[in-house]
Amino acid sequence: MKRLHDKKAIVTGAAQGLGAAIVEHLAEEGCDVIAWDVQLDKVQQSASEIGARTGRMVAATAVDVTDPEAVRGAVEQNVRELGGLDVFVSNAGILISGDSLEFDAAKWRRVIDVNLVGYFICAREAARAMLQTGGGSIIQINSKSGKKGSFRNSAYAASKFGGIGVTQSLALEFAEQGVRINSVCPGNLLDSPLWVDSLFKQYAANQGISEAEVRQKYIDQVPMKRACQYRDVTNVVVFLASDDASYMTGQAINVTGGQEMR
Repeated sequence: MKRLHDKKAIVTGAAQGLGAAIVEHLAEEGCDVIAWDVQLDKVQQSASEIGARTGRMVAATAVDVTDPEAVRGAVEQNVRELGGLDVFVSNAGILISGDSLEFDAAKWRRVIDVNLVGYFICAREAARAMLQTGGGSIIQINSKSGKKGSFRNSAYAASKFGGIGVTQSLALEFAEQGVRINSVCPGNLLDSPLWVDSLFKQYAANQGISEAEVRQKYIDQVPMKRACQYRDVTNVVVFLASDDASYMTGQAINVTGGQEMR
């Protein structure tokens, strides 16, 4: 029996990268999944391919996680389509880095709006649905930057520190009602689209070094001397979604190869 046999899940930020990998692993473990993203064509294609590979119902919905009414409506619609909601993974996020003396305040607020406010909006609507059916598991994809400040990355770190506060607070609020809320704090996913298409360029410019030097710098900081891989993260997500984690709530679990130990 697969660990998540016939459970129902929603994953945000799921068009590509880690979000798509989470959708796939949940489906492999027996979940029916609806994948959210603002990029509808891309998330539809990803959902279709994952459904074909896994044999589970995998569908897609276009949702802006910063829009409270859109999130509530999408959760209600998806719960009807799925026949319930057991697992909600809040993965949607953005990262904008820069010198704090020159950082545009509007961009700083945008990071907070997506990563922190968007997480709260999604988590409360997921909890609202789960409270009607006896409970479930809400999982936030956080970051090692939720545990320790990040150089020229104040907006992202602030959003992730705050996310752990949301996780712990909601965990206390809903513990007796069977809704578990936990965060996963990955290390650097150096082979992901976020790094390859954006962060290497941003950090190289910010730090005055080459992209190859940026990559080596981040690998050198890891005791295990390798980058974090999608499966490292999705293994923990599946565990937290399963009944094996039934006594865990309010946790922020590091998946960092030993780089972060608190």
